[in-house]
Amino acid sequence: MVIAGQYPHLTLTFGLLGNIVSFMVFLSPMPTFYKVYKKKSTEGFQSIPYVVGLFSAMLWIYYALLKGNAMLLITINSVGIVIQTFYICVFLIYAPKKARMESVKLIMLFIVVGFGLIVLLTEFLSKGAKRGVIVGWICLVFSLCVFVAPLGVLRQVIKTKSVEYMPILLSLALTLSAVMWFFYGLLLGDFNIAIPNTLGFTFGIIQIILYFVFKNRKPVINDKISEFKEKMSEMDEPRIPEIKDHNSIDIVKLNATLRPEYTQNPHAVHSPIMANHNIEVAA
Repeated sequence: MVIAGQYPHLTLTFGLLGNIVSFMVFLSPMPTFYKVYKKKSTEGFQSIPYVVGLFSAMLWIYYALLKGNAMLLITINSVGIVIQTFYICVFLIYAPKKARMESVKLIMLFIVVGFGLIVLLTEFLSKGAKRGVIVGWICLVFSLCVFVAPLGVLRQVIKTKSVEYMPILLSLALTLSAVMWFFYGLLLGDFNIAIPNTLGFTFGIIQIILYFVFKNRKPVINDKISEFKEKMSEMDEPRIPEIKDHNSIDIVKLNATLRPEYTQNPHAVHSPIMANHNIEVAA
């Protein structure tokens, strides 16, 4: 059994490694926002991951301040607040009006209302260590919800048998980060940190396994698209009607013989009969 504070140097090591890996994860959207800056458009990107990231960082800093002895939580989440705020500002500058308004609503919901209520309620309705316990449980539940989010990606990978939309480097970084923070929380004796990261590295390992299982397989969707294109090309092929015998031409000749007025006054003939008359003449 691990006793809190029994391995201070090991705790510090995992905390520092967690800070380094988490910092790399925070920087991972940078190419996306550079593209947004170059094109002056958000191109359908959404702001919710960055608003949620900002809310999470603020929540963990509040918890670390209440708990004490968690300076490494404060350092990395302070950096996270700065980076996520930068991403949100860039998004608001280049997003279309509708997306900008939706982002402002999300900021009001998570940051102003959500975080504001948590701080007010815990400050006025609880005291001492109990306050830290309540905020710790809130952090735990929220972190579990965030770690469950990749289930949608896993479902898509299994359904399509394609890893096209699974960024493997980001998955590796998130898994490594979860491992570091799990051991940091375990050695620190803080299960509000350790438990959510258990789920985090479990889902991370599943994502990595699925990546290596499906990375060389042909996507199911591409197979269906290929079949659809083949059927469409078959439908578009020109079909030339074949005349199997001369019965139709003989019938036209018979009509012309029995009713010679059609040949004498071609203008009185409607178009379908005129077409048959033309065939008879060509014959």
